[in-house]
Amino acid sequence: MSPREAMARQEDATIIRPDFRRNAEPAKTVAAIEPAPEPAAASQPAPAAPPVFAPKSPTMVAAYMLAGTLIALTQGLGMSFISTNLQQIAGPMDLTQTEATWLMAAYLFPNASLTLLLFKVRAQYGLRNFAEVAIVVYVLVCLGHFWVDSYESALALRFFAGVAAAPMTSLGFLYMLEPVSPAKKMSIGLCAALTALALPSPVTGLISPYLLNIGGYHALYLVEMGLAMVSLGLVYVLPLTSPPRAKVISSLDVVSYIFLAVALGCFAVVLTVGRLYWWTAVDWLAWMIIAGIAASAIFAAIELNRKNHLVDIRWLTSREILHFTGALMVSRLVLSEQTSGAVNFLRNAGMLNEQMAGLYWIILAGAVLSGIVCAMIMKPGRESAIHAVSLLLVAVGSYMDSHSTILTRPEQMYLSQFLVSFASGLFLPPALTIGMGAAMKRGPSYILSFIVVFLATQKIGGYLGSALYGTFVQWREQFHSFRLVSELASTDPLVANRLKQLGGAYGKVLTDPNQQVVQGAALFSRQVQQQAYALAYNDSFLLTAYLSLAALACLLLHVAWRNRHRLLPARNPMPAAA
Repeated sequence: MSPREAMARQEDATIIRPDFRRNAEPAKTVAAIEPAPEPAAASQPAPAAPPVFAPKSPTMVAAYMLAGTLIALTQGLGMSFISTNLQQIAGPMDLTQTEATWLMAAYLFPNASLTLLLFKVRAQYGLRNFAEVAIVVYVLVCLGHFWVDSYESALALRFFAGVAAAPMTSLGFLYMLEPVSPAKKMSIGLCAALTALALPSPVTGLISPYLLNIGGYHALYLVEMGLAMVSLGLVYVLPLTSPPRAKVISSLDVVSYIFLAVALGCFAVVLTVGRLYWWTAVDWLAWMIIAGIAASAIFAAIELNRKNHLVDIRWLTSREILHFTGALMVSRLVLSEQTSGAVNFLRNAGMLNEQMAGLYWIILAGAVLSGIVCAMIMKPGRESAIHAVSLLLVAVGSYMDSHSTILTRPEQMYLSQFLVSFASGLFLPPALTIGMGAAMKRGPSYILSFIVVFLATQKIGGYLGSALYGTFVQWREQFHSFRLVSELASTDPLVANRLKQLGGAYGKVLTDPNQQVVQGAALFSRQVQQQAYALAYNDSFLLTAYLSLAALACLLLHVAWRNRHRLLPARNPMPAAA
């Protein structure tokens, strides 16, 4: 290795490490939860002295925080606008619900993994260039939505939107962490960044009805582009401090990443559209799963036989990381109760976004308040207690929702959904701190491997939670529909009277008595199906409560075993033999 390369790698190794030690000299640059490039050699050189952190004025701190919030909103609204307003977008574009869902799948395919490669791109070409190019590309993609005139072009544009949105998440994190002192990056800074990333979903539900009334689905793209333009100006006015550059990308990194991208992308697409086509009904779903598994195997084979890993597979399969991965995956599954459970339940009951505005305000308030509380109480050693409170709140909120009926309205779910939203904001920052600490113990090169775990559990875990939730609800709906229909006989006086009432409602528009009977029976069937869906969602809410309690029990057992030397009395030593 040349002296110049050794110096570059020595400077690069100091980007992250000093910022996460409370007693270390404050650093000027922020790498937060994104990794420094891994060193080429097995033994890392001694880190150079980090630059001194320069505190910013309160005005500049507020400006950087505002920039981070707007960037996080910009990247999140691009996906939330589609998922929240799928029906309103499918109608004007002459698409079915299944075809419109492919717009989400096209977005998720590159977005699921591209953030991983961008870590090294940022380190090699500079943070300033990375930020400017990323935001310009996003603005151009937003502008391209106004020239979409076919379904095929919309799919292609959503694919590139997923590519362009990937670096925006990193920029949101970096801008939130830039003005924070090193001693508070993993408390105040991390909680603020994660809170900003939780805002797009409820904000979308609040503003979408007004935008659709003003200009249809094109108004959604107009707001997205406007926010991107504002973010573009903020990126140029408020530059981020760039760490030293280093050549860290090798040709084998690109080859390895391609297989990882194919694997995560295939899994994301299958989990997004699999429930609509049904898992065992079409063959191409199985082929996509096979392709994802094969790409994962090739990626693992490459990484296991490399000296300089892009991702350390052996470390990822260690007991500590498997435990951390399982905890994050369980959290994503139980927290799907809000996005895939309560909101979909109300939509199935006939509620529109404007009727759920109060619920979205409650969810937004819970996310913001949880970020503030978590930043105040999060300290080393409190992670397990915070996670226990979070799981308990999810269990209580889900159990309250399990008593819903078709007459339940958003007002009856305010308290339960506030608890779930608050619990969601409490859980993730301590978990991220634990994982980052485990990676930092092994060295900066392992942070990239940790990011793979975090991305897989948050993105793929989120798709998996939504898919499992939807599949479980659909399965239970069929069960309850069969049970309800089997108990309803046309000879029952109550059933006959109900059919007569429903058929009579069409008397003013249909003069044929037979048609009135047919329409009444169809309306009765829809009402029975709606009742079955309400029972199915109640089952899913109850399952979430039980799963949260089971996770809480496992957490308490783990804490008790870890502290068994404190809980159990010490044994008296045996007297020595004569």
